[in-house]
Amino acid sequence: MINTIKQLTESIYPDLISIRRHIHANPELSYQEYNTMNFVAAELDKLAVPYTKGVAGTGLVALIEGLHPEKKCIALRADMDALPILEANDIDYKSRNEGVMHACGHDVHTTCLLGAARILMQQKDNFEGTIKLIFQPGEEKSPGGASLMIAAGALENPKPEAIFGLHVYPQLPAGTVGFRSGQYMASADEIYITVKGKGGHAALPQQTVDPIAVTAMIITGLQQLVSRKSNPLSPTVLTFGKIQGGATTNVIPETVELMGTLRTFDETWRKEAIEHIKTMTIHIAQAYGAEAIIHIPEGYPSLFNDPQTTEAARIFAQEYLGNEKVHDLEMRMGAEDFSFYTLHTKGCFFRIGTNRNNEAFTLPVHNSRFNIDEEALKIGAGTMSYIALNMMKS
Repeated sequence: MINTIKQLTESIYPDLISIRRHIHANPELSYQEYNTMNFVAAELDKLAVPYTKGVAGTGLVALIEGLHPEKKCIALRADMDALPILEANDIDYKSRNEGVMHACGHDVHTTCLLGAARILMQQKDNFEGTIKLIFQPGEEKSPGGASLMIAAGALENPKPEAIFGLHVYPQLPAGTVGFRSGQYMASADEIYITVKGKGGHAALPQQTVDPIAVTAMIITGLQQLVSRKSNPLSPTVLTFGKIQGGATTNVIPETVELMGTLRTFDETWRKEAIEHIKTMTIHIAQAYGAEAIIHIPEGYPSLFNDPQTTEAARIFAQEYLGNEKVHDLEMRMGAEDFSFYTLHTKGCFFRIGTNRNNEAFTLPVHNSRFNIDEEALKIGAGTMSYIALNMMKS
């Protein structure tokens, strides 16, 4: 099977490059992936893979049925959305949608899953059960396309016993993959705070309630949440990434807006921390005569890779690529809405190396010059196919 899949990936490699470059050149923001959805549908049509289009608005769910399709089901997932970033790469397939860029590799993920579809369709007489392909919108934006796909029934009819997803990883060279069992990525909750004061002349602060000064106290006070409220053995990050308020040097504004994010691995502590943030913010503002309005919509849960499923996938990857090409991953404070799927079924979220020419890691994802060694397309499509076929036999 290994040689067959490797031969198939080699034969479709030129097409994978073409597909990836088309998607890269035509990025679409979260929940706006209409052209991408139609492109994926057209590629599935070429393979005669049945699918449902428009799931959760711009998603697709496709089924590759082997022998006795009712016997077992596993799912493979890719995300399709891009980021609001102006691409700085000077390449033939540079984004044609100014201000939008595939800077997180979702063009790669979608291409790998389409490549896996080509391989698996040629192997459907060699496995029993159904392999479900989930092409998902909106990973980059709350409430997360995964949650919407699940609500729309993507994990039903048939219900998968396990789900697998991959993600680009520029810290590893192309040709390699990485796995981590158990807790892998943090939860992510967005924090929106509006501090309302009383504006006036900057030279007469006693006649005002300065929302900028109050906001500074809120930021400083909330950092104590991490240093004094959380368990030091439970990683927690509280970061504020945007403060907006005021227009000039001699005017105290009426309001200040503050935006941030909370990350943690402990779901119980996550809920407690959110309540602490709300209480502390309101009380600090009141202490200085201001009012704080705080909104923390439910974000992404922490991502837990099922140990048994992940260990099996790791072994299959070692068989396919060789032990030296499979790496251990560290826990990350970044978040992924793949975590929603793992609340409903066993999951394994792994990484494919994309570093170009084995150079030292320089450009991370979400960078305007992010790009990949396209050798990773073969590795992603082939490894995902090999894992899927072996999981159908296990």
